Amino acid sequence: MSLIKDRSPFYPGQPVPLEFFVGRLSQIERIERALKQVSLGKPQAVFLTGEYGIGKSSLAQAIRHIGESKYKLLGIHVLLGGAKTINDLSERTLQRLIEEDSYSPKVSEKIRNWLAKYIGQQSVMGIQVDLSTIKVDAPTLSAGFLPFLREAYTRLSTSGTKGIVLIFDELNGIVKNPDFAHFIKTLIDGNALSKNPVPFLLLLCGTEDRRLEMIANHQPIDRIFDLVPVEQMEEKDIRLFYKQAFHSVGVEIKSGSLKMLCEYSDGHPKAMQVLGDNCFWINKDEQISFDDCVRGIVQSAKDIGQKFIDNQVLATIESKDYKSILSKLVDDLDSLSFDKSELEKKLSASEKSKLTNFLQKLKRLRVISSSSEKGVYIFNSRLVVLFLRMRFTKTDVE
Repeated sequence: MSLIKDRSPFYPGQPVPLEFFVGRLSQIERIERALKQVSLGKPQAVFLTGEYGIGKSSLAQAIRHIGESKYKLLGIHVLLGGAKTINDLSERTLQRLIEEDSYSPKVSEKIRNWLAKYIGQQSVMGIQVDLSTIKVDAPTLSAGFLPFLREAYTRLSTSGTKGIVLIFDELNGIVKNPDFAHFIKTLIDGNALSKNPVPFLLLLCGTEDRRLEMIANHQPIDRIFDLVPVEQMEEKDIRLFYKQAFHSVGVEIKSGSLKMLCEYSDGHPKAMQVLGDNCFWINKDEQISFDDCVRGIVQSAKDIGQKFIDNQVLATIESKDYKSILSKLVDDLDSLSFDKSELEKKLSASEKSKLTNFLQKLKRLRVISSSSEKGVYIFNSRLVVLFLRMRFTKTDVE
């Protein structure tokens, strides 16, 4: 029987919808303590940290949902990709506050009545925000961000809102601006020192490099956040994720195929989504077969390479001089680190002569870095390792 494809249950380029969200129980329980404290009137600050593509945004979205549905907290999830200044941040915050539907239609209505000057003509397409007016007022909002949050809370508390969950996500650009770290520190400290602190959870989502960059710009920022790391998912959660996703569209996945998807995605949500999506579209019946998985792995290597791997890195990987070395490196690589001396044992004389230059080039491209242990190197990104394993898999059908 040939399936008529409709909607893929996978989301390789965006946060996972709540109905497909699994795992992360320890992180959720930890942050839920902060949500409860906010609902009782106590401000909190959490930094959600983890490597690129590990699922921070999806987890933040789940936290927002829990805050709204269980604790009656207004959630504002602000995406700061491309933002460079505090005014940019203020514009994005105001826009998200207006556009997003809150946990209550009554609360959404109050927000839009309050901020009506920023709303253009409404249509069947929804709320149209007047970005030009927001841009004009952004400097004023930046200078009075805490009073703005206070007014939002005061206005909405009469409708039962007990606090705010303010999420700043996609920090790559704005953390380079030293003003950002100072802005965050002033916001937290100013609220703590006020007579009646605004009950809000400030949740930042970023890689560890971005957090360290903030600290380098303003060292006291180090002490204000509860640090919650997001790591690769456990195998039981990977299995549950794939089973639920495929079951939702009437497709079965056998244990052998499921084992292969678990092995090649290795608990990395971005890889899990890309691999699952490719297997879904490749599959032509109601069961994910071994062949579907093999072809899905090959296609996923191409997709991850095109979308997430730097062109210079790809050129190095695909070069004749280095491709054979990489294939032997990833042959039994089961962690982010490898020993140069162990790798040399697998290489031919010609490959050994190129190894030092190869490793130096990967270091310059920031693919690997030297460990504190002599002769041991560490891959800087798990996604790159998974890409290499897919690219040089022994089941490669090319």
